[in-house]
Amino acid sequence: MSGAPHDFTLLPDLALRSLGGAVVWANDESFAEKENLIRPEPATFSTESFGHKGKVYDGWETRRRRRPGGDAPAADDCDEAVVRLGVPGVIRGVVVDTAWFKGNYPPEISVEAIAIEGYPPADEIAARPGWTTLVPRAKVEGDTANSFTVDSEQRFTHVRLRMYPDGGVARLRVHGEAKPDLRWLGSGRFDLAGLENGGRVVDCSDRFYSSPQNLLLPDRARIMGEGWETARRRGGGNDWVRVRLTGEGVLDAVEIDTSYFLFNSPGAARLTGIRADGTEVELLARTSLLPDTRHRFPIETADPVTEVRLDVYPDGGFARLRVFGTLTESARTRLAAEPVLGHLADDALDRLREDPS
Repeated sequence: MSGAPHDFTLLPDLALRSLGGAVVWANDESFAEKENLIRPEPATFSTESFGHKGKVYDGWETRRRRRPGGDAPAADDCDEAVVRLGVPGVIRGVVVDTAWFKGNYPPEISVEAIAIEGYPPADEIAARPGWTTLVPRAKVEGDTANSFTVDSEQRFTHVRLRMYPDGGVARLRVHGEAKPDLRWLGSGRFDLAGLENGGRVVDCSDRFYSSPQNLLLPDRARIMGEGWETARRRGGGNDWVRVRLTGEGVLDAVEIDTSYFLFNSPGAARLTGIRADGTEVELLARTSLLPDTRHRFPIETADPVTEVRLDVYPDGGFARLRVFGTLTESARTRLAAEPVLGHLADDALDRLREDPS
């Protein structure tokens, strides 16, 4: 249903350009480019941004549809764009944000999804049958973040946004749980906290300045705003973030990156592992941190954990958190048995079960 933001917006946006998402196809982008749909920052507006074709919007905008002879479009006419998710996953909700589109937003939209192996041409993807409806045709409001919950346990790689009959959408957010290709998780040591590997933030103490999911993005931050920063604490206590790993794993190193945080980085940090039974193990004792620095620390415990909690003292921000290690054999078996990943090739599953490296 549409309305106010839902809890699903706390989950990662799987379509983000900074996570590797791409708008691979659109039937029309006469006024504004389709690629704007998945830009990570909120849409902006300038009264002076006019080009040869008119007002330049920070979003995807199509021409006005006309039937031959100038008649209005039919009820089933639509414009559409296809987005390849940065990482495949189970979609819990979408936000169709029409920010700044006030007289030119689409009256109705729908959203569909599909799972595709390999890299077929974009026009073939758009024409392929078998799309699953996530959001049936629904009304939307202009200049609004229109939110829709999704009830599906399927794993998808692409989504398709349709506008009826035309208009503009500023951003498309596709929130969910990453379910990467298992073949990339059976090749040894990797970052078990990384979004692209199936890790995600499940809770944190503060979201004042930015989303904590930024900590787990694949590339290095380019500016301070691409990390996670908390408000200034005026009382006691400290800030923290809790991350669910790809699966149960044995960790050997952590990277705590405070790049671009010069006068607002934490003074110290501590990393705690959480076992499958809920008990805790110290992975990194409270350790002083420097501003604007990629800190790398070894982890010497062999206890397998399913989550980690990073405590920062007392507050502040940092750019990225990397947690390196290997999956346990039981985690490999569990991942291979997940129904949403059952479409992957049997040899890939066998590799997960048999390769302990």
